[in-house]
Amino acid sequence: MYRDDAKKIHELMFPGYPLDENDPDYDYTVRYENWAYGEVISANDLDPRHRMLATLATMMGCGGVDEFGYLIPACLNSFGVKPEEIKELVYQGTAYLGIGRVFPFLQRTNEVFRQLGVRENPESRLTNTDETRQPTGTRAQADIFGERMLDFWKGGTVNYWLASNCFGDYYTRKGLSLADREMITFCFLLAQGGCEPQLKSHIAGNFNVGNDSAFLQKVIEQMIPYIGYPRSLNAIACLKEVAGKQ
Repeated sequence: MYRDDAKKIHELMFPGYPLDENDPDYDYTVRYENWAYGEVISANDLDPRHRMLATLATMMGCGGVDEFGYLIPACLNSFGVKPEEIKELVYQGTAYLGIGRVFPFLQRTNEVFRQLGVRENPESRLTNTDETRQPTGTRAQADIFGERMLDFWKGGTVNYWLASNCFGDYYTRKGLSLADREMITFCFLLAQGGCEPQLKSHIAGNFNVGNDSAFLQKVIEQMIPYIGYPRSLNAIACLKEVAGKQ
C-alpha cells in the first residue's frame, strides 16, 4: 500500500507525474518511496530547505546528475530553495569534486532554469577582488577551523590555493551562509566516499559554525536513500569520532 505521507512528498517533488500501477517497476517504486519519502523524512525534523540543499549536494558528490535535475523544480517550487542558492551550491562543488564532475551539473542546472523560465539576478555575488581573495579566504578558514588557520596559506602552493581559491573564490560569495556552505561541503565529502580525513575536518568545521552533531546526524539519515548504507555508516562513524573528542 502506498503511504499517504510518501504520496504527498512525491506529488510535491514530481507534480503531474503520479505513479502508474501498470509500470513494471511499480511495486519497487512504491516500496522505495514508502521508505524514502515516508519513513525517512518522518524520522527526524530536519527542515525541508536544509534537506533539499543537502540532497542536491549529495547528488553532486555521488554523480547523480539525472536525479539532481529532477529535484530542481521541487526545490524551487515546494521547498523554499532559491535559484541563487542552487547556483552557489554548484559553483562550490568545483573545489571538492573538480570541474570534470561539476560541469554536467552546471549544464543541467542552466537547462532546467531555462525550461522553468527562471531569471537569475545578473548582479555578481563576489565579495572580494583578485587582490583580496586570499586574505578574505583565510578569514573564512579561520572562522570555520580556528585562528590557527591564519598562517596556513603560507605553507606552500596548495595551501595558498586552498585559502584563495577554495575559500576565497567560493566560501566568501553571497547567496549562502557559512553554515550552509559547511553543511554542503559535508555532503559533498560523505557522498564521495574515501574522503574520511577531510570529512572529519569538516565535521569539526560544521560544529564551529553552529551545525551541531544532532543536526549532522539528521542530514546523514536523510541522505541514506541517495547514497546507500556503506557511505552513510562511514559518515556516522566519522561523526561519532569527532563528536567524542569535543
